[in-house]
Amino acid sequence: MEKREKRNEFRADLIGIALPVTLQSLLQSSFSMVDQIMIGQLGSESIAGIGLGGKFASIYTVVLGAVAAAAGIMAAQYVGAKDQKGMGRSFYLNLLAGLLLAGGFLAVCGFFPAGIMSLYTQDMAVREQAALYLRIYAVSFPLMAISTIMTVFLRCVGKAAFPLAASFLSVLLNTGLNYVLIFGRGGFPEMGVQGAAVASVIAQAAAFGVTAVTFFRDTVLGSYSRWGHMRAALRLTGEERNQYLGILAPILVCEFVWSLGENMYAVIYGRMGTAPCAAMTMTGPIQGLMIGLLSGVSQAAGIMIGRHLGKGDYETAYRDSRKLMGCGLAGSAALSLLLVWQAGAYVSLYNVEPQVQRMTCSILLAFALISPIKVQNMILGGGIIRSGGMTRYVMWIDMIGTWLFGVPLGFLAAFAWELPIPQVYLILSLEEVVRFLISVAVFRKKNWMRRL
Repeated sequence: MEKREKRNEFRADLIGIALPVTLQSLLQSSFSMVDQIMIGQLGSESIAGIGLGGKFASIYTVVLGAVAAAAGIMAAQYVGAKDQKGMGRSFYLNLLAGLLLAGGFLAVCGFFPAGIMSLYTQDMAVREQAALYLRIYAVSFPLMAISTIMTVFLRCVGKAAFPLAASFLSVLLNTGLNYVLIFGRGGFPEMGVQGAAVASVIAQAAAFGVTAVTFFRDTVLGSYSRWGHMRAALRLTGEERNQYLGILAPILVCEFVWSLGENMYAVIYGRMGTAPCAAMTMTGPIQGLMIGLLSGVSQAAGIMIGRHLGKGDYETAYRDSRKLMGCGLAGSAALSLLLVWQAGAYVSLYNVEPQVQRMTCSILLAFALISPIKVQNMILGGGIIRSGGMTRYVMWIDMIGTWLFGVPLGFLAAFAWELPIPQVYLILSLEEVVRFLISVAVFRKKNWMRRL
């Protein structure tokens, strides 16, 4: 009877947390695919330009995600321990960190977009498109920071449906505005790449509005909105400050270094030529869709395992971790088979050269092969191992995988061995295998299981 109750509790928690996150990611990824197809009608240069501009912007998104991960670790354990003061303190600390990051990236993207994009490609037309997109899109960074931290806390207190509603509004608005502004419908001028960036900023503002109203209306943290309460929440003892930095710093280093690695991959693709770069950009929505469909399991892992650790229930934490990994493996394998079946149909939607279509299809097949391992790394590193606050483990795992294997293999495959883009992508993706093997070893030792 007790085992059945625990199974039912596990399923209820998994569905309650993972389903809204998965639906949110699915919405974002599916509408992103529609956006990409719209841009795809403008040709390979526009596709490559938005892809490279978005790749640099992803550094901010990933680093902000690191702050959100630290917030999630702290919030999940404070919820498990029923510590409202700790929740308030962690919220405002991570909000401040997110806004500082947003300000820095906004300044860089606003003043130096052309210089940044010159690192990625030698094609002047692609560079101009990318710089234009990046300068406008960066305006959304501060709003994204606030929305992200609020969303983390809403999920941890069991209100994950509200961020889902905000996301639905955002992606719906973004898609509609893209159609209007990119192609000049409804009396608006035809803005092309610029229109796609403006649509993204407006959509992000709408998501921020819905999330903020929900957060301050429906959570206990809304009562801390006065300046005096915020200041009190930010007064930390030396021990508390060291604990926070001990959680945040490794995640920041890990995600920033990993994101730089991903951008080095973009440099490789960009310098292989406009066609390979466009092909990689076209695979982005499908990769986002497949990973997004299982991102809920990773989010659920961080929250569920964090709660168990906060209560000191280490046995349940380890057992549920294994179950979550099994769910991710089954789901990713099924999605990979579906992608192999439908890759050609997806590629045919783009108005690009046949050569680019063939490249894209081959890259998607390579991604289908590596995807199950990628998902296991997401659940292990992004959720389970981090839930105990031992974020430095994940930092070293990612740094070893990306910089000792992925980046060197990518440069060798592209410029020394001069292989075509699908083979380059597959070879550099072998770093996922390295990360997985190390992560499994760390997981089995159980040193990551601790209570804050």
